[in-house]
Amino acid sequence: MSLVVLLVGMGVLMGAAAHTSLPVFIAAASAIGLWLAAFAVRETLGRRRG
Repeated sequence: MSLVVLLVGMGVLMGAAAHTSLPVFIAAASAIGLWLAAFAVRETLGRRRG
């Protein structure tokens, strides 16, 4: 069931990305990428300490 929810969510997001302009899409993708990078660094540092 969770796979179906993930696929539907991905389809909605890809459809929304297809209807936005390129600068908006690039800005949103950059923001998400930076957030994921910060999360990865935080998790890596947390595992070293603990």
